[in-house]
Amino acid sequence: MDFLLAAESDIVPTRNFNLLYVILDCVFLAVLLGLLLWKKRYSTVLFALFGGVLYTLVDFGGFYLLSHTRTVFINGELQGAGGTFLVLLWMSVSYGFTNFAFIWTLVAKDKYAKYWVFLIVMWWMICPSISELGGEATITTSRTTGAYHGWMGAVLVVGYLILTVALLRKDPKEAFVSILRLCAIGIAVQFGWEFSLLVNGIRPMNGASIRTLIVNSCLETNLGMPIIYLIWYLWNRRFREDLTPADPERRERESV
Repeated sequence: MDFLLAAESDIVPTRNFNLLYVILDCVFLAVLLGLLLWKKRYSTVLFALFGGVLYTLVDFGGFYLLSHTRTVFINGELQGAGGTFLVLLWMSVSYGFTNFAFIWTLVAKDKYAKYWVFLIVMWWMICPSISELGGEATITTSRTTGAYHGWMGAVLVVGYLILTVALLRKDPKEAFVSILRLCAIGIAVQFGWEFSLLVNGIRPMNGASIRTLIVNSCLETNLGMPIIYLIWYLWNRRFREDLTPADPERRERESV
């Protein structure tokens, strides 16, 4: 496992888990999806599914196929494209769906947001403990970040700079979003699962653990928050959460 040779000061996010962890997480995702559909949170579901697809494209397409920074081991054996894709598909859908549902409900100020966030964070913290019933960890994933963290930082700065300029052009009382609240959501969502992975031993503790926790939380999900807000803003102008028209009278006029 070449990633074990990396210096302890390097940011090399690693996860060790077993098959039961994967199975339990899939069950939770199905339950969360069912609850969102029950409460007609259709926009949230669509955005969360989009998150799963996006994370899969980035993780498998970007990190594995293009930059070759992602590795997956099962029972100590390095996996090829097929095995890697299956593991990354689950990881991407899991964190993409929960991250984007977490973000969307808070950005939209959903009246049930506290319940959705509670369920997601509770699961992140408790699932690793339950999965210990399935025996030792046999699946290990890792990725190096040096190849792209610089570009991520540049995207974050540019995105928030554009948003800041847009807000400075408006009266503070008429600002369409709190930039501090948006940034806090972006940091909190990744910190939630990064912290749960670390304290539960899925992400091993080493000399770079705290740095990985802080840098990833401030950067990786947060860099997309300005564009996520723009998506929500444009979507919200046309659709309600249950996908009915946001302004039926306006839509009727436009269709004439």
